[in-house]
Amino acid sequence: MRVYQKVRAYLNDNGIEPQSVAEKIGMSNSTFNTILEGEATLYADDLREICYALNVSPEEFIEVSKEN
Repeated sequence: MRVYQKVRAYLNDNGIEPQSVAEKIGMSNSTFNTILEGEATLYADDLREICYALNVSPEEFIEVSKEN
């Protein structure tokens, strides 16, 4: 599952409206929805802001490689 899909699933699973997250991070609803649909790039800076707004760690959405 891609990062944007994990973000979208997290919002759905927790009953969080995308509009409220977009407002918290200072992004337009249309841009945020475009990202959640995978039609625009989800940049690391945006993910950081999303995680801050949701009060979750980025590891919630990104698999950390445990390779040595």
